[in-house]
Amino acid sequence: MKKKNIILISVLLGALLLLTGCSMDPSQNTDGFFSTYLVQPFTSFIMFVASFVGDNYGVAIIITTLLIRALIMPLNLRTAKAQMGMQSKMAVAKPEIDEIQARLKRATSKEEQATIQKEMMAVYSKYNINPMQMGCLPLLIQMPILMAFYYAIRGSSEIASHTFLWFNLGSSDMVLAIIAGLVYLAQYFVSMIGYSPEQKKQMKIIGLMSPIMILFVSFTAPSALALYWAVGGLFLAGQTLLTKKLYMNKHPEIKVMEQEEKEFEQIVEEQKKEK
Repeated sequence: MKKKNIILISVLLGALLLLTGCSMDPSQNTDGFFSTYLVQPFTSFIMFVASFVGDNYGVAIIITTLLIRALIMPLNLRTAKAQMGMQSKMAVAKPEIDEIQARLKRATSKEEQATIQKEMMAVYSKYNINPMQMGCLPLLIQMPILMAFYYAIRGSSEIASHTFLWFNLGSSDMVLAIIAGLVYLAQYFVSMIGYSPEQKKQMKIIGLMSPIMILFVSFTAPSALALYWAVGGLFLAGQTLLTKKLYMNKHPEIKVMEQEEKEFEQIVEEQKKEK
């Protein structure tokens, strides 16, 4: 789990460097592979869509964002299914894992810790638990697509010169930036449905990095990007709710585990108040 978290953090930090302009602006390098085969086609497609909606580039960005998210949705659903399956296995193995973790905390020597950790690996093997099976491949596959769309919006002079709703697509807008950040914050809380309190603590830093990053970049980036993030975040929130409904009912033990941990936390809180 820790290795996976490190990989995810590295990917997000890499994206942050790209989005804040630390990488080369594709508009200055139009002959590269990335620009020729990914960025330029996206730019052309946005213009193509805009031609059907009265050259309204705001609507064109919304439509293109929804189309992209819909195309990669099957991959996300497959990943969510794997995550739910892994959570189900963790719920079944939880009593054994908790007992081993308690002994691991009491271990006083490295040799004892190593022995107990081997027992933990044996439990993982017994229940076919491998957190890395959920992996980062879906995220890595999506990154080039989403980054190409990002640069297509960023480098288009046609988009930058248009106004949509109350903001200019080529200028930053504080209100839209805050909306985009709040949308991704809401999406994070939706994604945590079904996770145990312990898992939520482990995922908290990673989960909050995305809305903070988007809010930070949107304050200075063209509003077209904040619009893209806001629409994409709403789609992701809906997609996440759909996956929870589709797969969580197939694994009722996850709900049982979550309820048990909530009850345990309530008991702990009551004991603290009594003291």
